[in-house]
Amino acid sequence: MAAITAALVKELREKSGAGMMDCKKALSETDGDLEAAVDWLRKKGLAAAAKKAGRVAAEGLVGVAAKGTTAAVVEVNSETDFVARNELFQDYVSKVAELALEADGCVDCLGGKPFPGTSRTVAEQLTEMVGTIGENMRLRRTACLKVEKGVVASYMHAQVVPGLGKIGVLVALESAGDVAVLEGLGKQIAMHVAAATPLFLDVSSVDGAALARERDVLSEQARASGKPEEIISKMVDGRIRKYYEETVLLEQIFVVDGETKISKVLANAEKDAGAPIKLTGFVRMCLGEGIEKEETDFAAEVAAAVKGA
Repeated sequence: MAAITAALVKELREKSGAGMMDCKKALSETDGDLEAAVDWLRKKGLAAAAKKAGRVAAEGLVGVAAKGTTAAVVEVNSETDFVARNELFQDYVSKVAELALEADGCVDCLGGKPFPGTSRTVAEQLTEMVGTIGENMRLRRTACLKVEKGVVASYMHAQVVPGLGKIGVLVALESAGDVAVLEGLGKQIAMHVAAATPLFLDVSSVDGAALARERDVLSEQARASGKPEEIISKMVDGRIRKYYEETVLLEQIFVVDGETKISKVLANAEKDAGAPIKLTGFVRMCLGEGIEKEETDFAAEVAAAVKGA
């Protein structure tokens, strides 16, 4: 059996919000499997079925750039928010975002591109800046969306300077319709994506394993109520529909009006655009998402320093 460490119990407690003893029991019951332990707690009603979100734990900037029917987004991390306000760093991220338009979402390819005005690559220029600014930095990721006809709209939330900020969103609309209408619609949907944090584009793109796991947890929760199996089935189906409404972009309610599904928003806009509109993809890139920042105890650091002095 896997060792149930205090660190593992702590991590499960942070993920689930359950009590320490319940977390320890859950890990014992699942042989130390963290994700299985989360499900065990949920089935017992000891943890909230909260949608997981990336923990914002790194500083730096997200940058977006667009050209024609192509748009790209990049994330460049630094150790402190102070660097994000550095003009040299901002200029670097802006230029890298422009170069990302030709990288097709490949961060290694982007790192190997020549950096404008130098004899260095994008990666080498970042290494040079580490020495100049005095902080560790990393070109973490990039994504790119394209359409044959239509627009790829972009939106930057918590913008520091044009095109740079904390959350970058791209939305691809395939259509032969009026470009001005498409740009306005795309911008609004991109703002919705920034706020609503969808995980999937449509129902067909929902991860099968994630859906099966959700259905299993919901079924166990429903059985705990003592209802008959036929009622349980209907309860689970209803909750799965709710799951879609929370995680699938086309099934979500538009944050702008609070009542219309995104799929209906697209259909309603077709008249003004003068042509069918298809939302073919989206990207939401949040600064530091999924990076666990090391927590430090300032008082302990001071005490250690005094002790060692």
